[in-house]
Amino acid sequence: MLVLVLAAAMLLLLMFTLFPTPVQWAGSLIAPDQIGGIFALVTVGVTLAVAVASIDFQKGPNNPVYYSLLAFTALGMVLLAYSQDLLMLFVSWELMSLPTYVLAGFDKKTRSNEASVKYAIIGAMSSAVILYAISLAYGLTGSTVISQVVSGFVSHPSALAGVATLLFVAGFGFKMSIVPFHMWIPDAYEGAPTTISTLLAAATKKAGFIAAIRVLLAITTIYAVTQSPFFTMANVFAVLALLTMTLGNVAALTQKSMTRLLAYSSIAQAGYILIGFVAFSNAPGSAAASLGLTGAIFHVINHAVMKGVAFLAAALVILQLKRADLKAYDGLAKRMPLTAFTLAVAFLGLAGVPPLSGFWSKLLLVLSVANGPFGWLALAAILNSAFSMGYYGWLIKRMYMDEPESAEKVKEPFLFVLVFAVMVGLIIGIGLFPQPVINFASSAANAFIR
Repeated sequence: MLVLVLAAAMLLLLMFTLFPTPVQWAGSLIAPDQIGGIFALVTVGVTLAVAVASIDFQKGPNNPVYYSLLAFTALGMVLLAYSQDLLMLFVSWELMSLPTYVLAGFDKKTRSNEASVKYAIIGAMSSAVILYAISLAYGLTGSTVISQVVSGFVSHPSALAGVATLLFVAGFGFKMSIVPFHMWIPDAYEGAPTTISTLLAAATKKAGFIAAIRVLLAITTIYAVTQSPFFTMANVFAVLALLTMTLGNVAALTQKSMTRLLAYSSIAQAGYILIGFVAFSNAPGSAAASLGLTGAIFHVINHAVMKGVAFLAAALVILQLKRADLKAYDGLAKRMPLTAFTLAVAFLGLAGVPPLSGFWSKLLLVLSVANGPFGWLALAAILNSAFSMGYYGWLIKRMYMDEPESAEKVKEPFLFVLVFAVMVGLIIGIGLFPQPVINFASSAANAFIR
């Protein structure tokens, strides 16, 4: 039932996104604009893939609860994508987050409870920080409408407005998994059921990015304490992007568990998306800003597909082999050939190898900052992408060149293979024909800028 509902919801969201109408629902709280539609499509699409894969992965008497929580999470993410008011954004944030705390602890036979508790504590702190930022914003501007708050911060910069902006960065940063707000990610992703790790990495994380785009990208300077003109959002995002992509890749190289490796890799990918934020904040309204936001939206789409299918492939390995350590992937191509091929394509896409989809979005992000004062960030992104092949390529080598511990073939369930086929098709198809998706993302970015 949930699969059918999510599929129908995707068709409706696609219609609203391709043919946006200037309407508002619930007063000025929600508006179905194009950029919100893209994020809604991405999050609901990932939830749909998780629901389909869960039919084989999640079996037990608590299934109605499991799928109900997935439905509430999807609803929260859609409302968050379209939110135009800070209070609506916060309510949607909680509607998205609270069910995932329970879902992260759904498997009582593993470290799921520990993952759930850590995630819930950090998540509650994140929500408290956001709520405090909203209270400061309302006190300074007398409004909770996002556009009015942003214009108030820009027209009357103050130390308190800067503090509120930094609190928004911290609160959204927890969900976006950017350094130094990433500490919960590896433990939560490793302990949660792997299908739920897919949801966290490929869906709820994207909801954090749309919240940051709506609230933070239009604020160009934060004058937090020193009231220095050098203390701009572009500089803050640049430092966070460098730290996030570098720490994520370095930490991923040392992992012994596939889910932890994918978790740190997901942190690194958040750093690449922040490059688009840098380009936008550095010169709002310019061609570079449009290119940066287009690249960020494009990479959000690509990352959701690539990271989502990588986690689902890891979920199938855990389901069938009952192991999550990297030795389980030795010779995987001989035991689970479709799963190994899926992982290889996802890894190459995440590393930005042409002509897969990840290459094009990374190229747009690099080009958006290459010719300005943040050219060093473009170089850092290229070096980090090359460095990431150290563990992506190593895993592909283990799957295709190492000998497995057992030569016995392992069954790959049809529903998993169906999801793999769709998502691998998207990675290769978008890579070969990127222009329609680039145009789609560019249209949303330009509409948002206007």
